[in-house]
Amino acid sequence: MSKPRTLFKDAFNRALDLLAQEKALPSESELATRLDVSRTTVRAVLGRMQDIGLIRWENRTKLVLRMPGASDAYPPDETDSLDAIIERGFMRRILAGGAEPGDMIGEADLARDLGVGVSAVREFLIRFSRFGLIEKRRNSQWVLKGFTRDFALELNDVREMFELRSVQRFVELGAAHPAWEALDAIEAEHHAMLAAIDRRYTTFSELDERFHRLIHQASANRFVIDFYDVIAMIFHYHYQWNKTGERERNRAALEEHLRYIAALRSRDAMEAEFYCRRHLRSARETLLQSIPGGAADAADPPAT
Repeated sequence: MSKPRTLFKDAFNRALDLLAQEKALPSESELATRLDVSRTTVRAVLGRMQDIGLIRWENRTKLVLRMPGASDAYPPDETDSLDAIIERGFMRRILAGGAEPGDMIGEADLARDLGVGVSAVREFLIRFSRFGLIEKRRNSQWVLKGFTRDFALELNDVREMFELRSVQRFVELGAAHPAWEALDAIEAEHHAMLAAIDRRYTTFSELDERFHRLIHQASANRFVIDFYDVIAMIFHYHYQWNKTGERERNRAALEEHLRYIAALRSRDAMEAEFYCRRHLRSARETLLQSIPGGAADAADPPAT
């Protein structure tokens, strides 16, 4: 997996802040620790600083030529938080790799693949381990674990409560709120994916995750937003193990999303709630069908 440019840009901006505060830069090793990224990323940051005339970099010597200004930094919309980078990279690795229960994940391997520090990866994995989805083993190794039908239903109940609340907040957002522009972009991606469904259906999961995350963010509730990490891990990772009918299932979900998006745009809370519940029912069925013995119960009415 190539190093995400967003990671580099985020690290570069934080290095600019460090330089502005301390008027100097530490060693590459210390800089990697303080930015919580790999030394490869640190070298890219230093190279960029030299290119724009901030420093003269020769071996271990970093001579500061000038202090950074606002124009030196990458704009906020081109950077992501370190947590977001790790989460997205982890999910891409799992989905692309066809992971199964019992597979091992090494902290160092994952950190190297993502170009981030091992400590940041460890914190990310610890957060998910609280829910029994992954388990710590020896030598900084983690094992992927399955989960029960009861666990899935409990999680679905929480997801439904949180998303319905978020939908209510979304339809109340002002016309100038950036969430509407983000929704426009996501809608366009849905149409593009539907137009090329035969070759793009396997990439649906990431678009699905971004769509639902946008809705949850409208809640402006830190607990709802934080817990969505766990929801995404289950609904956009675990159920992918069931590949039966994946193309048609993803096509149907794309079409449901478009109706859901139209309902959000209507700003009619009841209509938005109706299409939200309809889509979450389908997601619940898909999740249950991925669990041995769960398919027979997938048509039960969803909990409210």
